[in-house]
This record gives sequence, C-alpha cells and structure tokens, in this order.
Amino acid sequence: MRPPSSSSSAAPGSSAGRVSAFTMRAVARMSRARWFIFLRRVYQYQNGPRSDLVSNPFNSPGWLALELGVIVAQMVLTTAVVANSPKERPAWPLRLWVAAYNVGNVLSLPLLYWRHRHYPAAAGRGDELSGDPEMHGVNDALRDSSYLMNKARAFLELFFAMWFVMGNVWVFDARLGSFHRAPRLYALCVGLLAWNAVVYSLPFLLFLLLCCFVPMVGYALGYNMNSASVGRGASDEQLAVLPRWRFKEPEVPRDREHDNRECSICLAQYKEKEEVRQLPCTHMFHLKCVDRWLRIISSCPLCKQELS
Repeated sequence: MRPPSSSSSAAPGSSAGRVSAFTMRAVARMSRARWFIFLRRVYQYQNGPRSDLVSNPFNSPGWLALELGVIVAQMVLTTAVVANSPKERPAWPLRLWVAAYNVGNVLSLPLLYWRHRHYPAAAGRGDELSGDPEMHGVNDALRDSSYLMNKARAFLELFFAMWFVMGNVWVFDARLGSFHRAPRLYALCVGLLAWNAVVYSLPFLLFLLLCCFVPMVGYALGYNMNSASVGRGASDEQLAVLPRWRFKEPEVPRDREHDNRECSICLAQYKEKEEVRQLPCTHMFHLKCVDRWLRIISSCPLCKQELS
C-alpha cells in the first residue's frame, strides 16, 4: 500500500502540480515576450554575421526611442544639477567632466537621427534595391554614409570610454575626500558612472542570462525556452513583406559569397533567375524552400531569428 504522501503528490490537482503548471505557463509566456525575443536577437547579432542596418536590433524604432529618452534625460538632469550647485567647490573639475559628457550626448543626437532616417528604408526595400542595377549608386552612397557614421560612432564610444575612466579617477580619489564640498556634483557623477558601468557590462549580463540562466531553467523544467517562441507558422501577410528577387550570379557580395551560393534548406546551389527570398537576418534561401519552412516555423532555419 502506497503512503498517502505519494498519492497526494502525484495527484493532478495537488498544490505541487498547480505550482508546476503555473511555472510552466509563466516560462512559456516569458519565452514569447517581446523583450526576451529582443534579447535573443541582440545576442545573435553580437555573435553572428552582422548587417549594419537591417539585422542590427539596436536600430529598431523602439530601441532608438529609448536611446533618445535616455540621452535627453541625462542632459536635463546634468544641466539642472550644475545650475543648482554654483557654490560647490569640488577638488577635481567635475563641472568640466559633466560638460564634456553632455557634449558627447549632443554629438550622439545626429548619429541617432541618421540611424532613424536610414533604417526603415534599408529594412523595407534595401534588399530589393540591391537587385536593381539602376539603384547601385543609391546603395553605394548609403554604404559610404554608413561607413562614415560607424567611424564617427566608434570615435564617440572611445571618447565615452576614456571619459568614464577619467571620471572614476576624479570621483573616487580617496586622497582628497572632498565629497562634502560638492555633494550634488559628486552624486551626479557617481550616478552617471554607475549608469555607464551597467551599460558596459550588458554584454556579460546578456551572456549570463541566455547562456547560463535560461538553459538551467529550461533543463530544470524540461522546457526549451529558446525555441518556444518560434513554434508558430508565418502568415501570408508576413511572407508578403519579405523581399524576393531572381538570383543573379554577379550580385553575390564578396564577403558573403560562400553563404549566398547555396540554399541551406535544400543544399542546392542557386541557379540563374531562380526566385530567392531574404529574411530580416540577411540569410537567403530558395523562395519555395523558405516559404514552406516559414509556414511551419516563423524563424530563420539558420540563426532562429523570428520574423518581426
């Protein structure tokens, strides 16, 4: 005769069963949430082949709006604190540090506007334009401006990194201990430094979340969180907006020549004038192959990025 505890624990309506079912539903809902899908797109972008405009999740309208809000909030906060602390006399020139930090924020605005201006065009019709010989000049101009903007962004990120180090030296200099002489300025600088420390540590935190925490949760619950959000087929409307064209041998980019000569689904090489389709992640397949795949699972067969 089995003990009562075993019978009650195995019962479907027991508290343990209800907790397990609730946890499974919560995990399934989280795996299909937009923020979790976005984090997986970020991780895939950082660890795979990149396209500056199309596949970069940081060029999405929502993320650009968030960046703009953070920049404006920092500029308003720093201006208000500096204006309300004219009598404070810090040991280090913290006002200079805050002013240069604000200059960097101001210089970030044109880059943010450029990304907002060019991303929709590249995502919506960039692949179609790449297959039109008459639009090669437009694509070359866009590529040149993208190169210049990426260089400017790299120099700006280098400035912020160097200024972050300088701020840590000035703010946390224990030799002077002059926090009481400028409490507002020091609190502002500490807050900005803490924010930048979180931003710089995001790749590591993302790695811990997606490569350590998520697999452990999935293993413990017997649930594949990484593929849970790609278990639905694409609709006709989603397929209609994806770019398609007839393959031409000279149009294969040199940097992706090997990847774009063979369909990864049927493993056959592309032939002249065969219809192909490119997904938002920039991976290309035969039109019939990938449409058949997407009607079952609405994600890329290679990188598992979902259709937006």
